[in-house]
Amino acid sequence: MDPKECDDGLDRRQLCGSAAALLAVARLGLVSAPAATAASEVLLKRVKAGDLDVAYLDAGPAGGQPIILLHGWPYDVHAFDEVTPILAAEGHRIIVPFLRGYGPTRFLSAETMRNGQPAALATDLVELMDALKIDRAILGGFDWGGRTADIIAALWPERVQGLVAVSGYLIGSQAAGKQPLPPQAELQWWYQYYFATERGRLGYEKNRHDFAKLIWKLASPQWRFDDATFDRSAEAFDNPDHVAIVVHNYRWRLGLADGERRYEAIEARLAAGPAIGVPTITMEGDANGAPHPEPAAYRAKFTGRYEHRTIMGGIGHNLPQEAPREFAQALLDIARA
Repeated sequence: MDPKECDDGLDRRQLCGSAAALLAVARLGLVSAPAATAASEVLLKRVKAGDLDVAYLDAGPAGGQPIILLHGWPYDVHAFDEVTPILAAEGHRIIVPFLRGYGPTRFLSAETMRNGQPAALATDLVELMDALKIDRAILGGFDWGGRTADIIAALWPERVQGLVAVSGYLIGSQAAGKQPLPPQAELQWWYQYYFATERGRLGYEKNRHDFAKLIWKLASPQWRFDDATFDRSAEAFDNPDHVAIVVHNYRWRLGLADGERRYEAIEARLAAGPAIGVPTITMEGDANGAPHPEPAAYRAKFTGRYEHRTIMGGIGHNLPQEAPREFAQALLDIARA
C-alpha cells in the first residue's frame, strides 16, 4: 500500500497520508476494499512546466477522465488524501500538484520573480496541463486553489469540463482589494495587513509552522485535527520560496507590490469579473471561519449548469479534508453531468 516515488530525491513521508487514506476510505465503506486496492498506487512525479519543476501526485488509471485538485494556503496536497482514492476507485485519473512555493515544487531559474499573483498561479496550471498533455479536466479546489480553478474556468473554459469550487467565485483584482470593508470583515483579514509589513514577513519566516497552525484553527474552529495531520502538511511550507510567494500574494492584492508585465492582460480580464459558464458546483462549510463571500453574492457569476451545496456539521475552510466524502461526491456528480 506504500505510495511509490518516481524520483529518488523526493521525500516518501509526504505521500504516507495518501496511502493510509486508501485503507481508511475502505474501512468507512466509501469504496470496497478491492476497489481501494486497485486505486492504491499514488505516485509522486515531476514535470517541467513553464517556470516550474512541478511535483504532483498522480493516482488512478492513466487513461481515466482527469480531475485536477488544487490546494490553498496554508495547506498542501494532503487536503485531498481521502478524496483521491474515492475518485480513483471510480476510474478517474487524479492530479494533485504542489503549488509554486510548496513542497518539492521548484522554480527552474533563480532569476524568475517569486510571484504570487493570481494570474501567475493560473498560468502555472495551464502550463502543467500542457506538459501532461491534458486537454480538458474537471477542476476542484479551495482557497488559492479555488481561485485558480475559477480563473481557468472563466478564461480558458475549453480546458475545463466542470468545476467544484469551495467558497464559490473568488476572482478579484487589485482595485477591488483596495476598497475598505466593514470593520468585522477587516478583522478577519488581519494576516493580510501583517504580511504587508517587514515585521510580518520576518515573523512568518521565523514562525511559519505555528502561524499556519493558528490559521488552521481560526479557519476551521470546529475541526479537531491532530498534530500528525498538521505536521504532514507543514512539511510543504519548508519550500525555500514559500514565504516569498505567500507575502507577495497578499501584498499584490493590496496594491503594495507589483506583478509582472506578462500577466497584465490576464489581470485586466479578471478585473472585469468574467462569468463562468462551465458546469459548476460551489460548496461551503457551515463553520468556515476564514473570510469568504456569501453564496447569494456570487450566484449570478455562474451562467451554466449550477448548484450550491452547504455542508453541515461544523465544516470549516478546508472542506476537502474535513468533508472528503461530500467533496468527492460533488466531483463525481460533475463528471456524470
